[in-house]
Amino acid sequence: MTQTASIFLSLSIALLAGLLLSRLAKKVQLPAVTAYLIAGILIGPFVLGSLGTQGIGITATQIEGFGIISDLALGFIAFAIGNEFRLSQLKKIGKQATIIGIFQALFTTVVVDAVLIGIHFIMPDKLSLPAAIVLASVATATAPAATLMVVKQYKAKGPVTDVLLPVVALDDAVGLVVFAISFGVAKSIGIGNVDILSVVLEPLLEVVLSLGLGFIMGLLFTICEKYFHSRSKRMAVSVAFVMMTVAISFLKFQIVIVHITFSSLLACMMLGSVFCNICKVSEELMERVDRWTTPVLILFFVISGAELELSVFADVAVVVIGIIYVIARSIGKYFGAGISARMTKCDPNIIKYLGITLLPQAGVALGMAIKAIELGPDGAIVRNITLFAVLIYEIVGPFLTKIALTKAGDIKEEGRKSAREELFTTKQA
Repeated sequence: MTQTASIFLSLSIALLAGLLLSRLAKKVQLPAVTAYLIAGILIGPFVLGSLGTQGIGITATQIEGFGIISDLALGFIAFAIGNEFRLSQLKKIGKQATIIGIFQALFTTVVVDAVLIGIHFIMPDKLSLPAAIVLASVATATAPAATLMVVKQYKAKGPVTDVLLPVVALDDAVGLVVFAISFGVAKSIGIGNVDILSVVLEPLLEVVLSLGLGFIMGLLFTICEKYFHSRSKRMAVSVAFVMMTVAISFLKFQIVIVHITFSSLLACMMLGSVFCNICKVSEELMERVDRWTTPVLILFFVISGAELELSVFADVAVVVIGIIYVIARSIGKYFGAGISARMTKCDPNIIKYLGITLLPQAGVALGMAIKAIELGPDGAIVRNITLFAVLIYEIVGPFLTKIALTKAGDIKEEGRKSAREELFTTKQA
């Protein structure tokens, strides 16, 4: 079998496995995203993929070639979240979302820092100080993909959802800055000096330049969209600009001694935000783009599940520290969101349930963990513990998000007909 045929076969298996398992998940009232992740684990390199037989599973080598799908999916996810930053909506909840987004992220970092530094003093041979500091910053990140998928699947709408999506977007922006600073401090502990440039300036530049890139692309997108009138062509323009923004975000260059990098998540969020506030038909276009991206998002989650390394369970120290990390981060997210929501006089349901919806963790956290590899042995510990936490959070997190939004009244447990049933009813009429 040729390499091209092998890739198409693997992707079709991933897509079908996710879809079939989502039907089973529906029977036990689990979110579809959880089913996609479990499907990825089952067909991944640690289960069926370990057999090395084409047409049955996905091997580790094949997964490495699917990075383009993950990058594209994250771009569309960020674009969709940016669509939630409509000025009409932000006038109502903008101040609350900003305060909650920043406060809960920093509160979580402080809580996890305190706990992990305490573990460092108890078990210095298992968890170094640099690793503890970096792990605490990784704790800030929330998975926008899993959260958005749950919101879309159950058509969640209400006070908690209105605040949730802007908070998730801000959460990752704050997380990038906190991680960069913590990473710089961790490196300075190892080499004995602090580089102010890499600790402060470069992360701030990444955030500002990424938002600037997204703003410019959003303006160009809005101008370009006006030249097309058919729905299909306007949708194609939307897809093209998301792809282009993701591509430009990969650029890296250096000016004198300053390293310039971009965050595709922040750039695509700003792209969506600018577009939805300027373009009059943005809501209609977003709905059409959502339909186009559904298979891409399913593949993203199945591949994410296949990438999760079950081997981390073999190290007892990683499991113990990982469990403590998961508990500490959960406490930080829950109480950080609750305290800040109470401070801003939010709806009681937001105070009670928002923190639970912020537990999922994946792409951004994994990106941070990969960056942490530069710390050497300390980076390997950060990566393994993050992988352990992501495995737990991605399977349990979407389910808890669904429960929280249901109890908050944002998800209505009313029977919805499937598209097949609706079509049959229409024909009968």
